[in-house]
Amino acid sequence: MSGSKPDILWSPHHPDRYVICDSELGLYRIGPVGSAETKAGTLPLSEETAATLLAINSDTPYMKCVAWYPKHEPECLLAVGQANGRVVLTSLGQSHNSTCKELVGKEFVPKHARQCNTLAWNPVDSNLLAAGLDKHRADFSVLIWDISSKFAPETSVAAEKIRLSSVDLDSSTVVTKPLYELGQNDACLSLCWLLRDPKLLLAGMHRNLAIFDLRNTSQKTFVNTKAIQGVTVDPHFHDRVASFFEGQVAIWDLRKFEKPVLTLTEQPKPLTKVAWCPTRTGLLATLTRDSNIIRLYDMQHTPTPIGDETEPTIIERSVQPCESQIGSFAWHPSSQNRMVVVSAANRVMTDFTVFERISLAWSSTTSLVWACGRHLYDCVEDSAEGIESMIEKDIATKMRQRAQSKYGHDTVQVWRNHLLAGGNDQCAEDMELKLQGNKQSVVYSGIKNIVKTSSGTAESRRCWTGSDRQTDVPRYHSEERCLALRLCGWISRGPDIDVETFLRSLEQEQEWERAAAVALFNLDIRRAIQILNKGATAEKGDLNLNVVAMALSGYTDEKSSLWREMCSSLRLQLKNPYLCIMFAFLTSEPGAYDGVLYESSVAVRDRVAFACMFLSDAQLPRYIDKLTNEMKEAGNLEGILLTGLTKDGVDLMESYVDRTGDVQTASFCMLKGSPGDVLKDPRVQSWIENYRNLLDAWRFWHKRAEFDIHRGKLDPSSKPLAQVFVSCNFCGKSISYSCSAMPHQGRGFSQYGVSGSPTKSKVTSCPGCRKPLPRCALCLMNMGTPVSNCPGTGKSDEKVGLTRENKLAQFNNWFTWCHNCRHGGHAGHMLNWFRDHTECPVSACTCKCMQLDTTGNLVPSDSS
Repeated sequence: MSGSKPDILWSPHHPDRYVICDSELGLYRIGPVGSAETKAGTLPLSEETAATLLAINSDTPYMKCVAWYPKHEPECLLAVGQANGRVVLTSLGQSHNSTCKELVGKEFVPKHARQCNTLAWNPVDSNLLAAGLDKHRADFSVLIWDISSKFAPETSVAAEKIRLSSVDLDSSTVVTKPLYELGQNDACLSLCWLLRDPKLLLAGMHRNLAIFDLRNTSQKTFVNTKAIQGVTVDPHFHDRVASFFEGQVAIWDLRKFEKPVLTLTEQPKPLTKVAWCPTRTGLLATLTRDSNIIRLYDMQHTPTPIGDETEPTIIERSVQPCESQIGSFAWHPSSQNRMVVVSAANRVMTDFTVFERISLAWSSTTSLVWACGRHLYDCVEDSAEGIESMIEKDIATKMRQRAQSKYGHDTVQVWRNHLLAGGNDQCAEDMELKLQGNKQSVVYSGIKNIVKTSSGTAESRRCWTGSDRQTDVPRYHSEERCLALRLCGWISRGPDIDVETFLRSLEQEQEWERAAAVALFNLDIRRAIQILNKGATAEKGDLNLNVVAMALSGYTDEKSSLWREMCSSLRLQLKNPYLCIMFAFLTSEPGAYDGVLYESSVAVRDRVAFACMFLSDAQLPRYIDKLTNEMKEAGNLEGILLTGLTKDGVDLMESYVDRTGDVQTASFCMLKGSPGDVLKDPRVQSWIENYRNLLDAWRFWHKRAEFDIHRGKLDPSSKPLAQVFVSCNFCGKSISYSCSAMPHQGRGFSQYGVSGSPTKSKVTSCPGCRKPLPRCALCLMNMGTPVSNCPGTGKSDEKVGLTRENKLAQFNNWFTWCHNCRHGGHAGHMLNWFRDHTECPVSACTCKCMQLDTTGNLVPSDSS
């Protein structure tokens, strides 16, 4: 290899030794830095490893290729191919084995001198050594030598004696008669023995890849191609071979040898080496000339149907073991993804490990797993309490628990869904008011659109109730504002604005502060004081409420009073926001209620109701618009009260989903929107489909079906057309559709007893062509005959089948058949048969029908 780039060979039986092949052979031992094995003057390969030079062999000049003997004994035996075609056996070890002494120095000489390009030891019969030579018109290019043979020159071969005498060698160590001669009048550039059969040799000839069989050397299997260099067999898949030509790599399947199964991306520079990773399945490394990177091709195989010609998926990436140009590399035979590279210029060696790609996977039950190489890791918290609290907070866990409790399916009392979601109040009950509206335009609109259409607003001045002060407070009334108050839950239906019912409900919920604030906003200060006193004396009540009531009782409307000054300065120290806005209201000027309207801790519905009562027509729309934008930016679902189920509501819901990931709530809410405007929005469709996929991932197939039914009721356009029907084997028409078109007949499968019709109509022929329907393999009755009419079914069975569920859908009467053997019958009969049997009920049929159904073994998680 003088003048050429170096090469590396790992020892097949010593995982810590390798040979650098250059103008001479150097044997190195690799070990950790600072160990007893590494001495002073060692060569550092990485931060953890270093190499120690053990031996040098410079007895074989003009090296072109080297191959390491594959067996343990003799140790460190190498075959060296030279420029003149000779193959010399040499050693780098101090072995005293007699076999090694006999082999070292042995030469195998071809008839005509020419360059030896490649060598390959037989992995099973290790006495066989294949050599690939350049072309000679009167000689073979593939010679297979038997290293155990001895040369005994005959006296009649005078020319052979003269040729051997021209070199000063002992004739007893020279072999000139190869065991096999292959590839006449051709050149061999690369060789490898096939691992699936030690008698097969794959050779990269001048213009083709050829497979030679030593049992019949007169014939060969070949394919014409330019990719004839560097042939190498995948150690994990013995029928897969890689070869290259210039910058292109071809992957071959020996079972289908007509053409490459895969051609990798062509590189701009010629390739110098390709090598399969011995520890990793399907990982191929390639090196181009004058390059400092190694390209890796990871071939991922996915199961495909039989006969489907699909190429394997290739994941390509590059690694850079060192800064300088790489002369050669070699995979470590046992350490996973480890290689040693040697630079082309100064022969610097580097120990490098190719890190695996890390694949993450979330399970549908909130488990995190990642794979790296051959290892699979599960993410586990240090403390069990920590992971349980995290799982409980996870939105996927919440959605799963809600789905199990039929969250979102109660369309009569909508507020119950709020309780299923873990809420403790009934604020969502007010949604019913929308659904019961008289005007179609108002059903889906929010307060934002309602107040914009407000007209005929009347301003009234009302005095305080229960106070000696006669100050008038301006308030505003209109039909739209009353509707907004009803949507906020403050008043009930009717012409009068009476909040007493609302106050009683708040007292029952023990929301004393909120009830007092609502009473105060309705200018009933005595009622507010009464509520606070009641809250202070209640069980688990706050005694400080008496102090607040006492402060309220001293209310005065004088602007310069000490009471107003102290309330303005001390109200922010109150912890409860409703107590804070009560004093903010009392100390504010008419029309300037920012202390109430912009208190973010107060519920949106209460702030909106307050605004509808005390803001003018000019102030109210501006405040509602500003509050709506805040709700949309924050993704606060309370803003649905303002936006309604409109386009603005979709924008708000988008922010909510981006913040929480709760596609479940988004799907159910948007299903109640206007079908024309909201449900056709691609964002809404995406949320609905994602939620359906989640239910499928959790194996909540029944819940998913219920959701689809619920969706079909609210959005008729989402109902899918019939996709599966039973057709006649003779005329091809749909049996169910044909029957539904006939007069005086039931629809669908009802005439076959599927719907549990009490008449049990019996149709055993195709309505289109009148040909008989197939017979059940077990009862031998024509399909269409109800199970209860079949022989062997007594009256007791018939009575059992009259339950409500069976009347709705008698699955036992459905058509069912195996897609493999085409045998079948009534579904009930088939299920009973396969409870006790594995093979098809038809005699002489060995099909295991039920085992072919992979989904039949899965049990829905919601089947309880």
